Amino acid sequence: MTKEKYKGILLCFLISIPAWYLGKMMPIIGGPVFSIIIGIIVGLVMKDRKEVFEPGIAFVSKKVLQYAVILLGFGLNLQMIVKVGKESLPIIVCTIATSLIISYFVSKKLNIPKKISILVGVGSSICGGSAIAATAPVIDADSDEIAQAISVIFFFNIIAALIFPTIGDLIGLTNQGFAIFAGTAVNDTSSVTAAASSWDSIHQTGTMVLDSATVVKLTRTLAIIPITFFLSLHFSKSEDKEESFSLYKIGKMIPSFILYFVGCSIITTICEMMISNGTISGALAAGIPNFFTLMKVVSKFFIVMAMGAIGLNTDIVKLIKTGGKPILLGTFCWIGIIAVSLVMQKATGLF
Repeated sequence: MTKEKYKGILLCFLISIPAWYLGKMMPIIGGPVFSIIIGIIVGLVMKDRKEVFEPGIAFVSKKVLQYAVILLGFGLNLQMIVKVGKESLPIIVCTIATSLIISYFVSKKLNIPKKISILVGVGSSICGGSAIAATAPVIDADSDEIAQAISVIFFFNIIAALIFPTIGDLIGLTNQGFAIFAGTAVNDTSSVTAAASSWDSIHQTGTMVLDSATVVKLTRTLAIIPITFFLSLHFSKSEDKEESFSLYKIGKMIPSFILYFVGCSIITTICEMMISNGTISGALAAGIPNFFTLMKVVSKFFIVMAMGAIGLNTDIVKLIKTGGKPILLGTFCWIGIIAVSLVMQKATGLF
């Protein structure tokens, strides 16, 4: 790493510290959103002196964002997800497909830039900021496009966390039904947690709904793998239409950080399986889960840090001028996801 990068990395780190703590105090908003806002403000203040920080800012917005996605894998036990999440899998597949289809056709109708529509589509359907973080490097989205998509996701996160428990009560959802509803129809993990925790508090169910909703949400996260692969393939073909694509070339198109993400998930699954059957015991058995927990925290902090870098590079005037259409796109995606989640639950007898 060159010396030129350190100043920008340090700046992003300093922005992420207050954003992290503000996100802890107000989880409904979340650290990434605070980090973008602080980054935008700092960027405006030091507009004429930002050149010296640019190499480090670019590194954080690209590489650190990828590191965050890799470490996200330590939060995924594939065996647990297959076991507990399989009941919700048809609903998850249908809601993701619905959001992506709506995003494609609405963006064409409203003439929304392709990359913004992709980011809003995957952010709405898969896992909010994490999906945007994973997808942005694959499609080479710029800071304005990422900030735009995060802003849309943030808007609907707040609405969902506030009104979903009331909607669930009005339509008579069971505890299991609300867990699936929150896990499939809320964009970001923090808002899934907020909505499910509110439901548990209102209905005095301990953490039953929170735990189930989190598993459903983690199952959705796995969709990052095929989505990023197909996007990588699509954009590679678009850049070189005449070149033939062998299996070897297709394999090379899979983003390396996604492969590392899968590797971390596999390591987590194997280790937790060995702990549960007694193959690993003692101090090591106690230490491994603590390490995985630490990696998940570092992953979240890296996302906050990367959003600070994106905020620094965001054109606030452009963001405000172009904000209406992406929010409208997010509205259509969100309504579609809610409708499909509830209709599928009704059809399968879950409520």
